[in-house]
Amino acid sequence: MPPSHAPAADQRDTALLEIEQQLGLLWRRGRAASQAMARALHPELDPAGYGLLAILHREGPMRVTDLAAAVGVGKPTVSRQVTLLEELGLVRKESDPEDRRAALVLLSEEGRAHVDDVLDRRRGFFREALGAWDESEVAALAGYLRRLNTTLAEKHAEHRHA
Repeated sequence: MPPSHAPAADQRDTALLEIEQQLGLLWRRGRAASQAMARALHPELDPAGYGLLAILHREGPMRVTDLAAAVGVGKPTVSRQVTLLEELGLVRKESDPEDRRAALVLLSEEGRAHVDDVLDRRRGFFREALGAWDESEVAALAGYLRRLNTTLAEKHAEHRHA
């Protein structure tokens, strides 16, 4: 690489290192927040269970295989989580109208009420935490995070198929 490009490359590497460090911090804080939100729903619930509830809240009823694909883990792992969520009264199963042999997992009324409450509190947390940011900064952050997640999902798919 010609010397004239070295400072730009150094700046990019420095920025990439900062991104890596900041994302690591964000992920650690996110894991801690997920654990707290899961415990807020039910003391026996772990973050993986909360994640499944959040997906069902956002996407609606799903088969266990589709839930497993959505979180990127195996069907047996999700089946165990769904069983616990059922025992806790947070989800229920019903026949899939498109295939009576299959079952759909959906939030129970209690599960929906709990998730709604946690989501309201989480939005309130971010509203307060980002209160000093102007609307354009919040929108820009949302756009950058969406773009980053899309890019990371594409890279993950490439590596999975390679």
